[in-house]
Amino acid sequence: MSNKPEDPEIVIRLNGEARTVPRGLNVLSLLEHLKLDPARVAVELNRVIVRKSDWSLTPVEDEASLEVVTFVGGGRL
Repeated sequence: MSNKPEDPEIVIRLNGEARTVPRGLNVLSLLEHLKLDPARVAVELNRVIVRKSDWSLTPVEDEASLEVVTFVGGGRL
């Protein structure tokens, strides 16, 4: 599904599900929009892992496919 350039929102695929998000986000601002703790996730964009140092420089475009994996602590030492 392609949106018109003036549309304020885009459609992305997040962990296999279609989601509508604001246009103009980068990876870091998308995580903030989704209320995810950036310190606890890894991000793959269009089948490429994005380094944390590049999150603020990497735009999320219409029809992008993202996998966001949350790290969960636990277990015994």
